[in-house]
Amino acid sequence: MDTTGTLLMPPAGSTIAGEVDAIFNLILYVSIFFFILIVGLAAFFVFKYRRRGEPGLTSGVDHNIKLELLWTIVPSIIVVMFFVVGFRLFLKMNIVPANAIEIKVTAQRWMWTFDYPDGANSVNTMVVPVNQPVKALLSSTDVIHSFFVPDFRIKMDVLPNRYTVAWFEAVRIGEYNLFCAEYCGKGHSEMLGKIKVVSEDDYKEWLEESFKVDESMPLEEYGESLYRSRACNTCHTTDGSGSVGPTFKGIYGHQVILSDLKTVTVDENYIRESILDPRAKVVAGFQPVMPTYQGRLRDREIDALIAYLKSLKE
Repeated sequence: MDTTGTLLMPPAGSTIAGEVDAIFNLILYVSIFFFILIVGLAAFFVFKYRRRGEPGLTSGVDHNIKLELLWTIVPSIIVVMFFVVGFRLFLKMNIVPANAIEIKVTAQRWMWTFDYPDGANSVNTMVVPVNQPVKALLSSTDVIHSFFVPDFRIKMDVLPNRYTVAWFEAVRIGEYNLFCAEYCGKGHSEMLGKIKVVSEDDYKEWLEESFKVDESMPLEEYGESLYRSRACNTCHTTDGSGSVGPTFKGIYGHQVILSDLKTVTVDENYIRESILDPRAKVVAGFQPVMPTYQGRLRDREIDALIAYLKSLKE
């Protein structure tokens, strides 16, 4: 298993990565060989048969059966070989092992949300155990995205109104970059995530910890940590600057104009409703792109976010 990477490829982090690299290198080296052969022969014949002396009659030979068969049969064999090895790998990459852990992956502008079998969830960081097949059930709430993990050599389109599937088995503990490889709007370059590969024991411990509510941390401080961990900062600023959504600075207690030209005071009830049903009352000038956090946040987490917003005075 490649742990260092090459000039063209990052380190191989999954069981399938080595086979993908092998096919890539096979096609690359065969292409380089024929490129050198064809360009070299062309240059040789251009030099050998360049015009010299007075023009004369050309040969009447206009084709060569043996040569024509050679340049037809050899490329056909190579193409069939590429198809066979490629199709075998295609099947392997698309048939999910029966013992795979299924994780629901939801893409929306501009964040990733992960829902686990036991009810846990995370934002922008997918936690998986090492040496265990993982099935990613992919869907989008808005536009087309693409789930791309270079170290695992997997990439799959994430579509609205339907499901797609990708699977992988990580072979090393560590963190791996997750990108959206389909242009999805203004924040496309910021739609970055991580896949955190941990030991099986650490994975079980993480699942248990995800259900615990931090009762010791003050609400305001807890809300500030949730503002970052739940990816609120990808669309809402706290310094008054513009972004995809309204800034949080000084918003509490003020009246805002909604898209239907009604006004509403930003209080605890409005903030809670906006978290659980963000399209109910959209602020004028902004698009209804925020995903719902219904079922993804506990009451204490919502209370903490409200407390944090109340602390952001002008």
